[in-house]
Amino acid sequence: MFYKKVKTEYRVALEGVSFKTLVHGSKTLLSEFKLKEGSIVPIHSHPNEQTGYMVSGRMKFHIEDQEFIAEPGDSWNIPLNVEHGVDVLEDSTVIEVFSPVREDYLPES
Repeated sequence: MFYKKVKTEYRVALEGVSFKTLVHGSKTLLSEFKLKEGSIVPIHSHPNEQTGYMVSGRMKFHIEDQEFIAEPGDSWNIPLNVEHGVDVLEDSTVIEVFSPVREDYLPES
């Protein structure tokens, strides 16, 4: 599967957090997220490993008992079922891979 950049609409995940799935296969899913300054992704967990890359902006991650400030060029990996959340410190763009595929992030038909 290939993804050609198009003006696909972003879907709202939470207030101030939108995403679009770029491409997916049977085991992984790649998404782009746009997050607005001041937004909060509450502490949560899911049965998907999550690997990300900060394209622009600045965010503070809370992963179990650790905190991490992500800035452009930084990356992270959150194992499956580990509690995590984010405070968005600046408007941000991130790219994230989920494995297994997050069914709730599959493109709408």
